[in-house]
Amino acid sequence: MSKAERAPLPKGYMTIWFTVALDLIGFGIVVPILGVYAERFGASGYAVGWLFATFSLAQLVFAPLLGRLSDRIGRKPVIIISLVGTAVGSFVTGAAGALWVLYLGRVIDGASGASLSVAQAAVADMATPEQRPKLVGMLGAAFGVGFVFGPAIGGLAALGGPHVPFYVAAGLAAANAIAALIRLPETKTSSAPRPKGVKVPRLPALRRLAIIGFLGTFAFTAFEATFSLFGSNRFSLTEGSSAGVFLGIGVVLVAVQGGGFARLAARTPARHLYPAALVLVVIGLAVVGASKSWALLIIGLLVLSVGQGVASPALTEMVNQAAPPERRGEAMGYQQSSYAVGRVLGPPLAGSAFDRIGVWSPMAAGAAVTAMALCLVLVWGMHRSATAATTNVVTPEPA
Repeated sequence: MSKAERAPLPKGYMTIWFTVALDLIGFGIVVPILGVYAERFGASGYAVGWLFATFSLAQLVFAPLLGRLSDRIGRKPVIIISLVGTAVGSFVTGAAGALWVLYLGRVIDGASGASLSVAQAAVADMATPEQRPKLVGMLGAAFGVGFVFGPAIGGLAALGGPHVPFYVAAGLAAANAIAALIRLPETKTSSAPRPKGVKVPRLPALRRLAIIGFLGTFAFTAFEATFSLFGSNRFSLTEGSSAGVFLGIGVVLVAVQGGGFARLAARTPARHLYPAALVLVVIGLAVVGASKSWALLIIGLLVLSVGQGVASPALTEMVNQAAPPERRGEAMGYQQSSYAVGRVLGPPLAGSAFDRIGVWSPMAAGAAVTAMALCLVLVWGMHRSATAATTNVVTPEPA
């Protein structure tokens, strides 16, 4: 076991971890039932698709702004603001009496969705470079915990009525905000001035990482959006059995990010782990798309889950290395925006491919897009040296 693995967790880290886990549990409560809930207001499938896209579009706009705000006023107040916004958005959704109110609730919730990227910046603030991969991986496991327990809590809450899960999510976010106000430490202690004339999108390394992040998110959300259709067509999976598959994927992600990634990162730099993880994602998606037996499907899903479990924290660590410390919140918000674009475009394009080309096509397209991301990593030399990934050459702004 390396020195970084043996080192005690920084003071306040577990508070941040539980804040993220509870936030993701609330998200996991809402997402699985939102489409069925919207049908009560006459929403078509197309309208439901845009209801999900609205969240990501709002996040696309506001995540960099709130990240930049956290660089100015600190991580803690922005996380609290985001949690309060999530509580309001969930409450508005639960109290909705018309479809437009659902859209309003999703806009509020999406605009408040910067708590995750700001929490990642907070972890980077408090960690040493040697310890950071372990902490980033553990934070990724909090994401998985949220998606494992959230749907289960939402299903139980729905027994009390269709509005109840949204009120539970709102109450959870409000309680989380109060706990953060009392217990969350402020990690942004640096007083270094923000360099004038430097914008995160103008830093070549961060711009490239955002492009790669978009491609990876696009591919994985294409898989997420269409797997239930694929499973029903190829393997006669029901809604319950499809949910069980995603539960299994969540468990693997928690295991990989909660422990496996830290051990790997202690011995291998993130810039080496990331392309290797992309190779696993490509293989996993290709095998899933080609599978016609349960054995092949399980192998493909396992390879895909392990690859995704390593790729996500490895990319986050590469962003941490590339971002100037005084712009880390903005950099994380900018990266989160690239993910939001992938979540907006991936599902509808994958669904269209499923309808027009074949049941296998979203998986094949996801494998091809991930392979494209891998090629960019290699062409840009991000796998060879830290310099290629972290050198911040600034393009001067026009006068």
